[in-house]
Amino acid sequence: MVAQPSQPWFMTVDQWRELERQSHDIKREYINGRVYAMAGGSRAHGRVSSNIVRMLEDALDDSPCNVYNSDVAARLSPTCYLYPDVTVTCDECDQATPDETEIQSPRVVVEVLSEGTEAYSRGEKFALYRACPTVQEYILVSTKYQAVEVFRRILKNWEYQAYGPSDEVELKSIGVYFSVSALYRRTTVPERLDKTEEEKRNK
Repeated sequence: MVAQPSQPWFMTVDQWRELERQSHDIKREYINGRVYAMAGGSRAHGRVSSNIVRMLEDALDDSPCNVYNSDVAARLSPTCYLYPDVTVTCDECDQATPDETEIQSPRVVVEVLSEGTEAYSRGEKFALYRACPTVQEYILVSTKYQAVEVFRRILKNWEYQAYGPSDEVELKSIGVYFSVSALYRRTTVPERLDKTEEEKRNK
């Protein structure tokens, strides 16, 4: 799912939680008193997100870590709750239980990019994830072409690494490797931008 950051309204955390419990057709993120509605993504967005969940679950099968999709909110602070496309947590307090809808200690966060929210995911949203001390790696996955970007916390700084269609991604904080091409199984996402699109991006 993708956020619509231009249309907020205001409420307390408890009011937001009650709204989320009662709502069955839409999710809303909570950022410092403001509530933002989430919108559905494209078919490529949905397929890529599903592929990532499946690959991480397979890779972490025998580990204490859990993988969650965008149904589960990640608590970044007492006043910030987001719905990442995919989240990995290795905290035993975040085990799946019937009544809990939030995780407290996200370690790896994945956002699948969409055209309308790419700037938000790279800017304000990344700042929110950086401010959460438990987040160790932030992954951006393109749906325009096959590309993955990993931002990794190194003490007080963040290391950047970009991967293309023939590369293997390493997530150091959870000891997982996977190929970029596997993320795009059963999609028509091209390996690279065509020249026209690349020229537009470089203008």
